[in-house]
Amino acid sequence: MTRPLDGVRIVEVAGWMAAPGAAAMMSDLGADVVKVEPLRGDPVRGVIRQPEVDPPLDAPFQMDNRGKRGIAVALDRPEGQELVRRLCDGADVFLNNLLSRRQEKFGLDPATLLARNAALVHATLTGYGLDGPDAARPGFDITTFFGRGGITHSITEPGEQAPRARPAQGDHAAALAMVAAVLAALRLVERTGQGQVVDVNLLATAAWTMATDLSSTLVDGQDPLMLGRRRRRHALQESFRTADDRWILLFMPEPHWWPKFCAVVGRPEWVEDERLSTFDARLANMPLVTDLMDEVFGTRTLDDWGGRFDQAGLTWGPAATVSEVAADPHSAAVGTFPEVQHPSYGAFRTVAAPMRLRGQDLTPRGPAPDLGQHTREVLGELGLSADELDALVADGTLGAG
Repeated sequence: MTRPLDGVRIVEVAGWMAAPGAAAMMSDLGADVVKVEPLRGDPVRGVIRQPEVDPPLDAPFQMDNRGKRGIAVALDRPEGQELVRRLCDGADVFLNNLLSRRQEKFGLDPATLLARNAALVHATLTGYGLDGPDAARPGFDITTFFGRGGITHSITEPGEQAPRARPAQGDHAAALAMVAAVLAALRLVERTGQGQVVDVNLLATAAWTMATDLSSTLVDGQDPLMLGRRRRRHALQESFRTADDRWILLFMPEPHWWPKFCAVVGRPEWVEDERLSTFDARLANMPLVTDLMDEVFGTRTLDDWGGRFDQAGLTWGPAATVSEVAADPHSAAVGTFPEVQHPSYGAFRTVAAPMRLRGQDLTPRGPAPDLGQHTREVLGELGLSADELDALVADGTLGAG
């Protein structure tokens, strides 16, 4: 079956998760992705895996690097830099997360590569972008996306410790933006024949995810009200602890849900209680509303409440554990967790790209490469002989698995 990006060649010089995650999704779409790693490997290899609890397979690395071919090149050596430039000469996309000064140092900046390949898409994913006063500032999703992007502050209850971010959520959001940007750039190249420079960053991605709050702040300059759980505006827009120490999340902000909710939880008298009967009354008495709802939800388990709410057609969701997400029957039915075959570890499940094209197979095409696994294969396609490759490995320019 033909995949959407069959015939597209991507050269990736990137570590960690954001740019590699974008390349992994484009590999799923059919692109031939050549991952260029330093001789010591992508710094994320083995970093996220917790040996005391995780399987021997480095699943996080596999997630963001599946389906690629991998080579190991010393970019601090002129010979290594030239080999990567030669790869880009025949590529459609150069995808990287290098700051501009490092692109220029290695001769991988847009001006250099587009002078050699005028139809190239030069795509960079960084913390703060290619321009502006902070373009040279390093950024990770915890510091840039969650921190400077306003997300951590906005989800912290007043007076409470800021919640810890889970690994790479901002990175994977930015990866989606990068996929969209590269596809748009490839379309422009197809129409005009002119190469394109793509600039995606974590801070701008955070702003997009915060756009509902930011859209108002951009108009009036005011921070959103940090009301907290007991001063929220909508009674049925919150989380509540159940009898089995789980959390149930509600989202029914429209006032018409209130009578039906009261009936389902066995408190029909709340509909007539003047402190609770109208939206304005509930808003004025939200601490009382919260105490009453906390008491009610503490009388039954999460599954019990979920069954009752489903039967009544109410909108709710569980605060699912990660293992519950992995076992979710709906996700299994729609192919969210496809299997990949690894030559050493056998079959394992991973996370599919969050996009579907009816009738198209967009599942991962294979495991992540071992360090330098395809060095000889890929560089042999450039015309290097076995003797030349041996010499470059011996002098420390290349690593070959």
